[in-house]
Amino acid sequence: MGVFVLLPMILPLTAWPIARLAEQHLHPRAATWLLTGVAGVLAVCSTLCLALLMVVGTAQLPGNPLPDGWSDPEVREAVPYDEVAGKAAIPALIAVIASCTRAAWRHHRVRRRAERALEGLPTTPVAVLPDEMPYAYALPGRRQRIVVTTGMLAGLNSVERRALFAHERAHLTHRHHRFLLTVQLAARANPFLRPLRTAVTYTAERWADEDAATQVGSRRTVARAIGKSALISRGAPIATLAHATAGPVPRRVAALLGPAPAGRIWPPVFTAVGLAAWAAAAGTMASALSSANSAITLFFILHAATPL
Repeated sequence: MGVFVLLPMILPLTAWPIARLAEQHLHPRAATWLLTGVAGVLAVCSTLCLALLMVVGTAQLPGNPLPDGWSDPEVREAVPYDEVAGKAAIPALIAVIASCTRAAWRHHRVRRRAERALEGLPTTPVAVLPDEMPYAYALPGRRQRIVVTTGMLAGLNSVERRALFAHERAHLTHRHHRFLLTVQLAARANPFLRPLRTAVTYTAERWADEDAATQVGSRRTVARAIGKSALISRGAPIATLAHATAGPVPRRVAALLGPAPAGRIWPPVFTAVGLAAWAAAAGTMASALSSANSAITLFFILHAATPL
């Protein structure tokens, strides 16, 4: 395996430029898909290589249940700095699994708590909670619903309410909660992917903003609705679900007051964002090839070292 087993740990660094530039120069829809895909692949590759290192490290521990041949010098030579890397991978992988499990469980718990809060209310697409605290969010699931409080509705006029509902409906239509959960888990698996998580949190909101502007027919109305919602809202109590006042609101309002973003899927090559996109694509491909090469190589080495 050599250094190939270590490369996926640091190759997420190649995605940092596109995480910063995609949200500025790509359509929010394209940016969300691109950044989420890159983050997901890079996270899987780095976790796989961490697991491969853990196998080699575990085989060196006394009393382990693995075959004795897996601790032979021929196996250990396949991993650079096997004494340190192999043993350090054990607590690292445990931490990754625990962190991802905690994040997934929290996401599930939050959704269940939100669904329980709506029990007894009419099963309409929009659930209005009798709460003076102003907030609104999109609740995914079998019965997708927009949840809004009377306090939020009281602070908006009819056109702004329509923009708010269009924004939340876009979150449900495009399954933005899946993008957000993917990048959340990816950032837990590899801390180098945190900039992509931050970027996707913003681009998903911008995607919903642009959809709402198309539905309402006025970018300025959506900008006013978002700005007013942010001013009167204290924030949704369910932080892991998509809601209108998430993300950097001033940047979102400024984007809506400007021209509509270009609908290109991939940026021109000889531009800063184009070069960043190709660098991220190359880093993702290199990570996938490195992890596949490491997995196949270790499989054959362990197979040869396993006594019949």
